Amino acid sequence: MYRLTLVLPVLLLLALALPAQQQQSPQNSTSSAQKSTDYSTIPVSAVREQNPVKPSPESIARAKKWWRLDCAMCHGESGNGKGDTARDMKLTVPDLTDPASLKDHSDGELYYVIKNGFQDMPPEGDRIKTDEGWDLVNYVHSLAKKKGETDSKSDSDAKPQ
Repeated sequence: MYRLTLVLPVLLLLALALPAQQQQSPQNSTSSAQKSTDYSTIPVSAVREQNPVKPSPESIARAKKWWRLDCAMCHGESGNGKGDTARDMKLTVPDLTDPASLKDHSDGELYYVIKNGFQDMPPEGDRIKTDEGWDLVNYVHSLAKKKGETDSKSDSDAKPQ
């Protein structure tokens, strides 16, 4: 009888907690799925944020180091979205050499995605300083091809002949 008195409340708590946990799980997975696929989840304040780092050869050079270390494996050296890791993992990565891929996104949005991650892209978070994140935004813009440019002209690693 003593054991039943101890076990019964535990079983009752478990029985009550299980349905509550099952109800929360679908909501959490739905909200995380929405969060990972919908740019509208980015805070308006982040979308409106202006890039304080002027695009310059120095900014691009600083970002290029980060790009090679952390971004090229998925986004590709040239930003075409065909990096080795993306190909191996069968990820769909936007072609950042296409100006259309960025035309609807503000610098603030790009910075937010770099800092916080998006879909399969992991966040840089505190690994990068604020200015380094904005340098990366400048670098991403530098990858977009102008009409008529070829891959070799827009490839940031092309060597002069």
